[in-house]
Amino acid sequence: MDIACLVASRSTCLRRQVGAVIVKDKNVLTTGYNGTPSGIRHCSETGCLREQLNIPSGERHELCRGLHAEQNAIIQAAKHGVNIADSTLYCTNAPCVICAKMLINAGIKKIVYMDGYPDELAASSNYYYVRFM
Repeated sequence: MDIACLVASRSTCLRRQVGAVIVKDKNVLTTGYNGTPSGIRHCSETGCLREQLNIPSGERHELCRGLHAEQNAIIQAAKHGVNIADSTLYCTNAPCVICAKMLINAGIKKIVYMDGYPDELAASSNYYYVRFM
């Protein structure tokens, strides 16, 4: 979890800094943090659209310019040809429902998180979450 926290420090999000690490057989496979896509100006330069529209955390994910940490970790694996099936995701926050669905289809078998996330649909899923203490 310490690595996920370190990765989160690279986040460019103004509202919440999240880090994710995908691990299999005690090896770090990929990492990801939340922020805008490569080549896109950061929210620190343009402002946060979600803040401007007063959108509560955990709602209307499509109105964010950035990608979530979990999404970036999966994308990094795909970009570099890393097999993440049957791995574990360590994340500073519980995934939203969009990320949970992506993690399921990517073959992630377990999610370990430090803090919650206000997404009731994701929290009610039957996915295997473990709260890190």
